[in-house]
Amino acid sequence: MARPIWKGTLGFGLVSIPIEMHTAVRDTGPHFHFLREKDLSRILFQKVAQNDGRPVDKDELVKGFEYEKGRYVILTKEDFEKAAVKRNSAIELLDFVAAGEIDDRYFDKPYYLLPAKGGERAYALLREALRESNKIGIAKIVMREQPHLAAVEAIKDALVLSTMRFREEVVPEAEYSFPHAQIKAPELKMAQQLVDGLAGEWNPEKYTNEYRANLLKIIEAKRKNRTPRLEAQHAEASADVVDLMERLRASLGQTATGRRAHTAERTKPTSHARTTRAKSRSSSATHRGSKRKRAA
Repeated sequence: MARPIWKGTLGFGLVSIPIEMHTAVRDTGPHFHFLREKDLSRILFQKVAQNDGRPVDKDELVKGFEYEKGRYVILTKEDFEKAAVKRNSAIELLDFVAAGEIDDRYFDKPYYLLPAKGGERAYALLREALRESNKIGIAKIVMREQPHLAAVEAIKDALVLSTMRFREEVVPEAEYSFPHAQIKAPELKMAQQLVDGLAGEWNPEKYTNEYRANLLKIIEAKRKNRTPRLEAQHAEASADVVDLMERLRASLGQTATGRRAHTAERTKPTSHARTTRAKSRSSSATHRGSKRKRAA
């Protein structure tokens, strides 16, 4: 198991749970380096001054905030130390809110919380309390001297902490102009039929990253001096809407054709694994999904 990125305690009321934090997502790459073509030498990047193009040593660097074009306020190391929040190895749950009340725009990056030695029973207690109450715990955590708003929820057997955005980081929708067009009843009915025709259970295995798969195939083929077999690239549909009803009818036709092609697959009995996953899905995660449906 990978090393934890954070260690501390998770507290609610007078209960304190020793925990470790592990990332819940991974970067799957592939990653590339810039090379000089003639000899494949790695490229190094230097810090250079914009005014004269000369390299700048590390001890010459300062940090400045540009408050107007070309004018800066310089902050020293002492300034940053004054502003920094003290390191704190505790996550204190401040509030418990209904899962459906949190706008999904506030959620950022998820982490798994694992109990350290001696914290297993209290960990399980909090997890089941959150699950039964359909609540999410709201907390603050300091990581790398930066304060973060966070949500703690029960998902299957895990307590998952998701860092969140503060209110001022979310762009209000009022800053944009969204359409308020008059929708005709036949158009709405046909659009709803299209949605119903594509409706199904959430299955993350269904959605793959063809671009990454093709890149890996190209890399492996070039390494072995072969021709890669790539995923087919589908032509993009035109964004010019000439006749909305005609496009909807054509879409419904494609959906019906696709459904008939997959009828045999869809009528197979649900696998034990999928049934198990569905049963073990947390109430809080389901509640958040219900909120999305209501919002739609």
